[in-house]
Amino acid sequence: MVHVSILPVVIAAVVVFVLGWLWYSPLLFFKPWMRLRGLDPVAAMAGAKMPAGKLLVELVRCIILAYVIAGFVTLLGIRSWIYAIHFGLVLWIGFPVILLTGSVLWENVPWKVAAIHAGDWLVKMLVIPLIVTLWRS
Repeated sequence: MVHVSILPVVIAAVVVFVLGWLWYSPLLFFKPWMRLRGLDPVAAMAGAKMPAGKLLVELVRCIILAYVIAGFVTLLGIRSWIYAIHFGLVLWIGFPVILLTGSVLWENVPWKVAAIHAGDWLVKMLVIPLIVTLWRS
């Protein structure tokens, strides 16, 4: 079993959690994301309240994702920020892009919705290995 330092995992998880919140906020992609899903963004914002349970689950998801990626970074011996970025890009193409493409093809998810999600995943897949790698250097 590979040893993964918990502190950089938690820091990376919190960073991508905040970036994910920002990604889907009104500052970035909330309005187009809601419209593409057939929802009214103004109505959704009226009286909008973040459900604590869902936020906690999302944070746990980010921690698990950061832990798994940190394990791969450690196993692969990635020590350079450029290799961390390259690894994150390969992860992004190999997993979220492939999965989201399947959603577009087989579940009729609009490609623009998938693109918004793919952008969020790109940020996660680049930031986590970068933080973990820079922490280890």
